[in-house]
Amino acid sequence: MKSVLILSATLAVALPALAQDTVADWDVTRDPDRKLTVAFTAFDNGLAIGTRCLNNSFQVLINGLPPATGEIRTLKIAFGDEEADEQRWNVGENREVAISDYPSPLARNLRKGGRMQIVVPGGAENGRNLRYVIDLPASGAAIDETLQACGRPLVDPRDAERSALPEDGLPPEIEWARQPRPAYPSGRTYTRGFATVTCLSQADGRLRDCMIESEHPMDGGFGKALLDSTRDARVRNRQGGELATRMIAFRTNFRMEEETTTGRRLRSN
Repeated sequence: MKSVLILSATLAVALPALAQDTVADWDVTRDPDRKLTVAFTAFDNGLAIGTRCLNNSFQVLINGLPPATGEIRTLKIAFGDEEADEQRWNVGENREVAISDYPSPLARNLRKGGRMQIVVPGGAENGRNLRYVIDLPASGAAIDETLQACGRPLVDPRDAERSALPEDGLPPEIEWARQPRPAYPSGRTYTRGFATVTCLSQADGRLRDCMIESEHPMDGGFGKALLDSTRDARVRNRQGGELATRMIAFRTNFRMEEETTTGRRLRSN
Protein backbone atom coordinates (compact mmCIF):
# COMPACT_ATOMS: atom_id res chain seq x y z
CA MET A 1 0.00 0.00 0.00
CA LYS A 2 2.86 2.36 0.80
CA SER A 3 4.44 2.05 -2.64
CA VAL A 4 1.11 2.36 -4.44
CA LEU A 5 0.31 5.55 -2.50
CA ILE A 6 3.58 7.30 -3.27
CA LEU A 7 3.75 6.21 -6.89
CA SER A 8 0.24 7.31 -7.72
CA ALA A 9 0.71 10.62 -5.91
CA THR A 10 4.23 11.81 -6.55
CA LEU A 11 4.63 10.39 -10.01
CA ALA A 12 1.09 11.41 -10.96
CA VAL A 13 1.04 8.64 -13.56
CA ALA A 14 0.23 4.94 -13.52
CA LEU A 15 3.39 2.87 -13.73
CA PRO A 16 3.93 -0.80 -14.43
CA ALA A 17 5.57 -3.03 -11.85
CA LEU A 18 9.12 -1.75 -11.30
CA ALA A 19 12.21 -2.97 -9.52
CA GLN A 20 11.89 -1.86 -5.89
CA ASP A 21 14.08 -2.01 -2.79
CA THR A 22 12.61 -2.07 0.72
CA VAL A 23 15.38 -1.77 3.31
CA ALA A 24 16.19 0.35 6.36
CA ASP A 25 16.22 3.44 4.19
CA TRP A 26 13.74 5.25 1.97
CA ASP A 27 12.13 2.94 -0.57
CA VAL A 28 13.56 3.07 -4.08
CA THR A 29 11.77 2.43 -7.37
CA ARG A 30 13.57 2.26 -10.71
CA ASP A 31 12.46 2.15 -14.32
CA PRO A 32 15.58 2.10 -16.53
CA ASP A 33 13.54 2.26 -19.74
CA ARG A 34 12.12 5.65 -18.70
CA LYS A 35 15.36 6.79 -17.01
CA LEU A 36 13.35 7.06 -13.80
CA THR A 37 14.56 6.68 -10.20
CA VAL A 38 12.38 7.51 -7.18
CA ALA A 39 13.12 7.48 -3.43
CA PHE A 40 10.08 7.84 -1.21
CA THR A 41 8.67 7.47 2.29
CA ALA A 42 5.08 7.68 3.55
CA PHE A 43 3.43 8.39 6.93
CA ASP A 44 0.21 7.43 8.67
CA ASN A 45 -0.96 11.08 8.73
CA GLY A 46 -1.41 10.91 4.96
CA LEU A 47 1.82 12.63 3.94
CA ALA A 48 4.27 11.13 1.48
CA ILE A 49 7.63 12.64 0.48
CA GLY A 50 9.63 11.68 -2.59
CA THR A 51 12.76 12.63 -4.52
CA ARG A 52 12.59 11.81 -8.20
CA CYS A 53 14.90 11.83 -11.22
CA LEU A 54 13.23 11.44 -14.60
CA ASN A 55 15.44 11.73 -17.68
CA ASN A 56 17.88 14.10 -15.92
CA SER A 57 15.14 16.29 -14.39
CA PHE A 58 15.09 16.31 -10.57
CA GLN A 59 12.19 16.95 -8.18
CA VAL A 60 11.25 16.81 -4.51
CA LEU A 61 7.53 16.37 -3.90
CA ILE A 62 5.22 16.31 -0.89
CA ASN A 63 1.85 14.62 -1.31
CA GLY A 64 -1.18 14.53 0.97
CA LEU A 65 -1.44 18.26 1.69
CA PRO A 66 -4.76 20.12 1.73
CA PRO A 67 -5.65 20.91 -1.90
CA ALA A 68 -4.15 24.19 -3.12
CA THR A 69 -6.27 26.84 -4.82
CA GLY A 70 -3.54 28.44 -6.96
CA GLU A 71 -0.48 27.36 -8.91
CA ILE A 72 1.95 28.40 -6.13
CA ARG A 73 1.68 27.80 -2.40
CA THR A 74 3.71 28.73 0.66
CA LEU A 75 4.99 26.09 3.07
CA LYS A 76 7.08 26.56 6.20
CA ILE A 77 9.71 23.83 6.59
CA ALA A 78 11.82 23.13 9.69
CA PHE A 79 14.31 20.37 10.50
CA GLY A 80 15.09 19.49 14.11
CA ASP A 81 15.10 22.58 16.32
CA GLU A 82 15.76 24.98 13.45
CA GLU A 83 13.49 27.96 12.85
CA ALA A 84 10.92 27.32 10.13
CA ASP A 85 11.97 28.47 6.66
CA GLU A 86 9.17 29.95 4.56
CA GLN A 87 9.39 28.50 1.07
CA ARG A 88 7.49 28.89 -2.18
CA TRP A 89 6.31 25.59 -3.63
CA ASN A 90 4.64 24.79 -6.91
CA VAL A 91 1.38 22.91 -7.29
CA GLY A 92 1.09 19.83 -9.47
CA GLU A 93 -1.87 18.69 -11.51
CA ASN A 94 -2.89 16.83 -8.37
CA ARG A 95 -3.67 19.82 -6.12
CA GLU A 96 -2.51 17.87 -3.04
CA VAL A 97 1.05 17.64 -4.42
CA ALA A 98 3.64 20.38 -3.79
CA ILE A 99 6.85 20.57 -5.86
CA SER A 100 9.98 22.29 -4.53
CA ASP A 101 11.57 25.21 -6.41
CA TYR A 102 15.02 24.13 -5.16
CA PRO A 103 14.90 20.35 -4.86
CA SER A 104 18.62 19.48 -4.75
CA PRO A 105 19.55 21.31 -1.51
CA LEU A 106 16.28 20.15 0.04
CA ALA A 107 17.04 16.52 -0.86
CA ARG A 108 20.46 16.84 0.75
CA ASN A 109 18.69 17.98 3.94
CA LEU A 110 16.05 15.27 3.79
CA ARG A 111 18.60 12.47 3.76
CA LYS A 112 19.78 13.44 7.26
CA GLY A 113 16.45 12.34 8.72
CA GLY A 114 15.11 13.40 12.12
CA ARG A 115 12.23 15.61 13.18
CA MET A 116 10.63 17.57 10.36
CA GLN A 117 7.82 20.10 10.53
CA ILE A 118 5.68 21.23 7.62
CA VAL A 119 3.33 24.15 8.23
CA VAL A 120 0.56 24.90 5.72
CA PRO A 121 -0.63 28.50 6.31
CA GLY A 122 -4.42 28.55 6.37
CA GLY A 123 -4.54 24.81 5.72
CA ALA A 124 -6.81 23.91 8.66
CA GLU A 125 -10.45 24.74 9.36
CA ASN A 126 -11.39 28.39 9.86
CA GLY A 127 -8.20 29.51 8.16
CA ARG A 128 -5.90 28.25 10.89
CA ASN A 129 -2.42 26.97 10.13
CA LEU A 130 -2.00 23.23 9.74
CA ARG A 131 1.18 21.74 11.21
CA TYR A 132 2.57 18.31 10.36
CA VAL A 133 5.28 16.85 12.60
CA ILE A 134 6.97 13.72 11.29
CA ASP A 135 9.95 11.59 12.27
CA LEU A 136 11.79 11.49 8.97
CA PRO A 137 13.87 8.34 8.38
CA ALA A 138 17.48 8.96 7.42
CA SER A 139 18.53 7.91 3.94
CA GLY A 140 21.97 6.42 3.60
CA ALA A 141 21.69 5.57 -0.08
CA ALA A 142 18.22 6.02 -1.61
CA ILE A 143 18.12 9.82 -1.93
CA ASP A 144 21.76 9.88 -3.05
CA GLU A 145 20.83 7.46 -5.83
CA THR A 146 18.20 9.87 -7.17
CA LEU A 147 20.63 12.80 -6.95
CA GLN A 148 23.34 10.90 -8.77
CA ALA A 149 20.90 9.68 -11.42
CA CYS A 150 20.34 13.34 -12.33
CA GLY A 151 24.00 14.34 -12.04
CA ARG A 152 23.34 16.42 -8.91
CA PRO A 153 26.22 16.71 -6.41
CA LEU A 154 25.96 14.97 -3.06
CA VAL A 155 27.67 17.98 -1.45
CA ASP A 156 27.29 21.49 -2.85
CA PRO A 157 28.87 24.52 -1.10
CA ARG A 158 26.43 26.76 -3.00
CA ASP A 159 23.48 25.52 -0.89
CA ALA A 160 24.04 28.27 1.69
CA GLU A 161 24.06 30.90 -1.05
CA ARG A 162 20.82 29.54 -2.50
CA SER A 163 19.06 29.63 0.86
CA ALA A 164 20.14 33.26 1.41
CA LEU A 165 18.52 34.51 -1.81
CA PRO A 166 15.36 36.63 -1.39
CA GLU A 167 12.09 35.55 -2.98
CA ASP A 168 12.82 37.35 -6.26
CA GLY A 169 16.10 35.45 -6.54
CA LEU A 170 18.35 38.53 -6.82
CA PRO A 171 20.89 39.64 -4.18
CA PRO A 172 20.08 43.15 -2.85
CA GLU A 173 22.84 44.83 -4.88
CA ILE A 174 21.85 43.26 -8.23
CA GLU A 175 19.01 44.09 -10.62
CA TRP A 176 18.03 43.06 -14.11
CA ALA A 177 19.38 45.09 -17.03
CA ARG A 178 17.64 42.71 -19.43
CA GLN A 179 15.34 40.03 -18.06
CA PRO A 180 15.20 36.53 -19.55
CA ARG A 181 12.40 36.21 -22.11
CA PRO A 182 11.92 32.50 -22.74
CA ALA A 183 9.91 31.24 -25.68
CA TYR A 184 7.12 28.74 -25.07
CA PRO A 185 8.51 25.23 -25.75
CA SER A 186 7.81 24.01 -29.24
CA GLY A 187 5.27 21.23 -29.62
CA ARG A 188 2.90 22.69 -27.03
CA THR A 189 2.48 19.37 -25.26
CA TYR A 190 1.34 21.08 -22.05
CA THR A 191 -0.81 24.17 -21.58
CA ARG A 192 1.13 25.32 -18.53
CA GLY A 193 4.33 24.65 -16.62
CA PHE A 194 7.16 26.30 -14.69
CA ALA A 195 10.92 26.25 -14.38
CA THR A 196 13.51 27.65 -11.97
CA VAL A 197 17.13 28.35 -12.98
CA THR A 198 20.20 29.54 -11.07
CA CYS A 199 23.25 31.26 -12.61
CA LEU A 200 26.40 33.11 -11.59
CA SER A 201 26.77 36.76 -12.57
CA GLN A 202 29.86 38.02 -14.41
CA ALA A 203 31.54 41.42 -14.32
CA ASP A 204 30.11 42.29 -17.76
CA GLY A 205 26.55 41.46 -16.68
CA ARG A 206 26.34 38.16 -18.54
CA LEU A 207 25.34 34.95 -16.80
CA ARG A 208 27.38 31.75 -16.59
CA ASP A 209 27.20 28.27 -15.06
CA CYS A 210 23.41 28.29 -15.36
CA MET A 211 21.53 25.17 -14.34
CA ILE A 212 17.93 24.03 -14.15
CA GLU A 213 16.95 23.71 -10.50
CA SER A 214 13.40 22.49 -11.11
CA GLU A 215 10.77 22.19 -13.80
CA HIS A 216 7.28 20.77 -14.17
CA PRO A 217 6.03 18.88 -16.07
CA MET A 218 9.37 17.17 -16.22
CA ASP A 219 9.14 16.40 -19.95
CA GLY A 220 7.59 19.70 -21.02
CA GLY A 221 10.80 21.41 -22.11
CA PHE A 222 10.20 24.40 -19.81
CA GLY A 223 13.60 24.13 -18.11
CA LYS A 224 15.49 24.16 -21.41
CA ALA A 225 13.40 27.09 -22.67
CA LEU A 226 14.29 29.13 -19.59
CA LEU A 227 17.93 28.04 -19.73
CA ASP A 228 18.19 29.10 -23.39
CA SER A 229 16.86 32.55 -22.49
CA THR A 230 19.82 33.24 -20.19
CA ARG A 231 22.10 33.83 -23.19
CA ASP A 232 20.57 37.24 -23.84
CA ALA A 233 19.81 38.17 -20.20
CA ARG A 234 21.94 40.74 -18.38
CA VAL A 235 22.25 41.97 -14.78
CA ARG A 236 23.90 45.08 -13.29
CA ASN A 237 24.85 46.62 -9.97
CA ARG A 238 22.00 48.76 -8.62
CA GLN A 239 24.49 51.41 -7.50
CA GLY A 240 26.39 51.43 -10.78
CA GLY A 241 29.60 50.01 -9.33
CA GLU A 242 31.56 46.89 -10.17
CA LEU A 243 29.45 43.75 -10.52
CA ALA A 244 30.62 40.92 -8.30
CA THR A 245 30.21 37.22 -9.02
CA ARG A 246 27.05 36.23 -7.19
CA MET A 247 24.43 33.54 -7.51
CA ILE A 248 21.08 34.65 -8.86
CA ALA A 249 17.88 32.68 -9.36
CA PHE A 250 14.77 33.23 -11.41
CA ARG A 251 11.63 31.30 -12.27
CA THR A 252 9.03 31.57 -14.99
CA ASN A 253 5.45 30.35 -15.07
CA PHE A 254 4.51 29.29 -18.58
CA ARG A 255 0.91 29.38 -19.72
CA MET A 256 -0.31 28.81 -23.22
CA GLU A 257 -2.60 31.53 -24.47
CA GLU A 258 -6.00 30.39 -25.64
CA GLU A 259 -6.59 30.25 -29.35
CA THR A 260 -10.08 31.23 -30.45
CA THR A 261 -11.76 30.41 -33.74
CA THR A 262 -15.13 31.70 -34.91
CA GLY A 263 -17.54 29.98 -37.21
CA ARG A 264 -20.86 30.40 -38.93
CA ARG A 265 -23.60 27.87 -39.03
CA LEU A 266 -23.46 25.49 -41.97
CA ARG A 267 -26.74 24.96 -43.77
CA SER A 268 -27.52 21.99 -45.87
CA ASN A 269 -29.33 22.54 -49.16
